[in-house]
Amino acid sequence: MPDVYRGIGIGVGIVVGPLVRMGRPPELPPASPVDDPAAEVERARQALAAVSADLTSRSAAATDPTATDILDALGMIAADPTLGDDVEQLVDVRTDAVHALHLLFARHRDTLAAAGGYLAERAQDLDDLRDRAVAVALGLPMPGIPDPGHPFVLAAHDLGPADTVGIDPSRVLALVTAQGGPTSHTAILARSLGLPCVVACTGVMDVVDGTTVAVDAEAGVVEAGVDGARRDELAEQARRLAAELAGQGDAESAAVVDAPSVALLLNIGAVADLDDVVDDRFEGVGLFRTEFLFLDRVDPPSFDEQRAAYRSVLSAAAGRKVVVRTLDAGADKPLPFMPVAPGPNPALGVRGLRIARQVPEVLVTQLEALAAAVADVDGAEAWVMAPMVATAEEASWFARRARRAGLDTVGVMVEVPAAALRAREILAEVDFVSIGSNDLAQYTFAADRMEGALWNLLDPWQPALLQLIAGCAAAGAELGKPVGLCGEAAADPALSPVFAGLGVTSLSMSARAVPLVRRALGARSLADCRRLAAQVVAAPSAEQARACAVAAVQAGSDVSPTRSQ
Repeated sequence: MPDVYRGIGIGVGIVVGPLVRMGRPPELPPASPVDDPAAEVERARQALAAVSADLTSRSAAATDPTATDILDALGMIAADPTLGDDVEQLVDVRTDAVHALHLLFARHRDTLAAAGGYLAERAQDLDDLRDRAVAVALGLPMPGIPDPGHPFVLAAHDLGPADTVGIDPSRVLALVTAQGGPTSHTAILARSLGLPCVVACTGVMDVVDGTTVAVDAEAGVVEAGVDGARRDELAEQARRLAAELAGQGDAESAAVVDAPSVALLLNIGAVADLDDVVDDRFEGVGLFRTEFLFLDRVDPPSFDEQRAAYRSVLSAAAGRKVVVRTLDAGADKPLPFMPVAPGPNPALGVRGLRIARQVPEVLVTQLEALAAAVADVDGAEAWVMAPMVATAEEASWFARRARRAGLDTVGVMVEVPAAALRAREILAEVDFVSIGSNDLAQYTFAADRMEGALWNLLDPWQPALLQLIAGCAAAGAELGKPVGLCGEAAADPALSPVFAGLGVTSLSMSARAVPLVRRALGARSLADCRRLAAQVVAAPSAEQARACAVAAVQAGSDVSPTRSQ
């Protein structure tokens, strides 16, 4: 019988394939007495050879020339005979292979660091080689995204932003992490790539590499060791589900007559995110994250550079609405040209609009560049909003500057409870608000969104969170102003009817998530959505709120077959 592991499912899909674990940088164990120094030398040499072979293999598979050059260079360093000779000199009766490798790279690292300049920057490369060689010598997986040479299910403790860069969706079939929650980077990445995913799946890292596993994202279940008839059964389920999902484009034909009218918009970070998605069904962009223009730079992008970037997005959107979020810096996104003294808790410190008020010239340039881009594109519809706004006074401050720059439609994000509780006063100062459900959940429950142990508090079905969203929507309805939602919860097809029933006017998500959300909304009447929303907000817990939605489906008043995450 397969071993069954349970966690939080993200997305929809069943995948059957071999599991491969992503290794962490290994911890250096206590040194062991060496009885056979020659064997230890050979162990160290084999570890270096394995690292070189792995990097060479990755280089051969890489399509990006820069990545190829980097991998080739690292592979050549690991294969350098000098390293093998040096490590032989370090092994003795008190220094085993693992510690000899660690000492070897430490010495070379110190040499590079002392040289300064470019060579000092390369010292980090040696840290990567050290971690890989030590891991091999210890019999552990190498750190970083593995590449076994065939499609696989990636298992990890968790994935950070840097880890996700190396994920090739043509090779990775599904993601399973032992930690994380519904709003973690892993969950966000999975939704963006359309990969089935299970997070907070305790015990999955104990599964041996190469074990055939089945990942059911909708159920949040991972079966390890599937074979024979069970494997065939799951493969057939996966095939039927994939066929069903492939038919989502025709879901509107089955929509009820009085389905809710909610705009389904896209989250993007650059114009490339609009490639192949602008068609007759494309309704616009609900969140254009502009910080990608500013990251990894010593100086801010110029007026002309920003103008060109915004113009390209507005042109690609072909007259549809584009909601542009001004620079969201600070906290986990520090910028050298906007220095802010580190506070005791960056998430509660100077970030978003707060840092823009300290360095207003960066915001002013951005607003003026956006206004110029709007003037460049016939029929462009640009809305602009500020992140991390807590008070009506802050909203008014931003609105004055945006309108002074020539932008007509101005809004702010609602990411903290203070803003949600005073949504009416804030909406009196601006034209719209957009709810960032990830941060709003984090700040409402004082639970870090990366803390997997607190995932239950970050569950978007929490009635307290939904009550705050309901208050924002009610304020928008009273004043006749749009209230959008652009957090991860917007991509949940089970929650979308709840948001529609609360009065949210738009949902913004990745392009891959749109078909399922469209189907869920198209299968319900607005009256059904309102009844469901009232039941969910009144529920005493997230579990019972979710149960309300399940009960509605089973009663037949709702027909969406999707299950909650």
